[in-house]
Amino acid sequence: MTIQVGIIGYGLSGSTFHAPLLTSIPDYRIRAVVSSNPDKVRKDLPSTKVVSHVDELLQDEEIAVVVVASPNATHFEYAQKAIEAGKHVVVEKPFTVTSEEADTLIRLAQEKGVLLTVYHNRRWDNDFLTVRNLLETGALGKLSVYQVHHNRYRPLVQQRWKEQQGPGAGELYNLGSHLIDQALFLFGKPKTVWADIRAEREGSEVTDYFHLVFGYEKYRVILHSGSLVRQAGPRFELHGDKGSFLKYGQDPQESQLKQGMHPGDSGWGEDQPDQYGELATELSGLAVQGEIETLPGRYQAFYQGLAEAILEGSEVPVKPEDARDTISMIEYAIESHRKGSIITVS
Repeated sequence: MTIQVGIIGYGLSGSTFHAPLLTSIPDYRIRAVVSSNPDKVRKDLPSTKVVSHVDELLQDEEIAVVVVASPNATHFEYAQKAIEAGKHVVVEKPFTVTSEEADTLIRLAQEKGVLLTVYHNRRWDNDFLTVRNLLETGALGKLSVYQVHHNRYRPLVQQRWKEQQGPGAGELYNLGSHLIDQALFLFGKPKTVWADIRAEREGSEVTDYFHLVFGYEKYRVILHSGSLVRQAGPRFELHGDKGSFLKYGQDPQESQLKQGMHPGDSGWGEDQPDQYGELATELSGLAVQGEIETLPGRYQAFYQGLAEAILEGSEVPVKPEDARDTISMIEYAIESHRKGSIITVS
């Protein structure tokens, strides 16, 4: 059985992430795309139908899965329509703008008996997979600090919806949802949230800097992003009572997709040796320090997992409840910044 897919939106997300991954997996066929730029779609997907309205795509009874890859503020509306049409739904991150919207979609999907999942692809970044594996080995001992930076150097504000005022705009929803999802996936909900959020670039209308501290009983999780970082430090920095791990650089899969690579190509998701992380720890009383080879990234695992959920009844690759919790943490962060205080998570 081939799973017929419809994609709503063919901007960066739809064209760079979803379409290439879907076409690389034999279980799927992209049947239709909603786009205001049909020439762009036809260049990449010459046999795919291009439609101008969401309702036209949803009326196609052959489509089983709808991917919502439109601007953040439209996620709730389009996902709701797709669920009501009886489609399984993939929503690009961030899931929704509010946790209340997320809960509404979760309830509706349960009522309609369809699958709902959210594209938190950075659970399959090569550096995150390596960190997760390292934590499972106990090589750092009892964790004290888990710190992740996703910095950029973009001093000029661009004229695009992500950098203009509106629901779900700004880097807390954009990059923040990635970092928060990774943290919750590893550690669950924190006990407290403290946040510093600001527009650091001249002329910026939205959040382009955030510093979040999640408080757990025995350790702290620090999530940071800035837009004026010309020279980046470590992306991952972990410290425990037995050792430390530092990892520079970023997962290559996004840039590989932009270059036209696909899963299965030589070097897919792999780091160059100069990007390997460094571990300093203690082994049988001896101080040990050296490089740790990065595990290969595998964004394709998301859509492989979704196919298994549809065809075999397994669990969706990202639970919508997990994605809802990410939105809740964003709400806590906004409240913390507004009040200038630490917020207790209920």
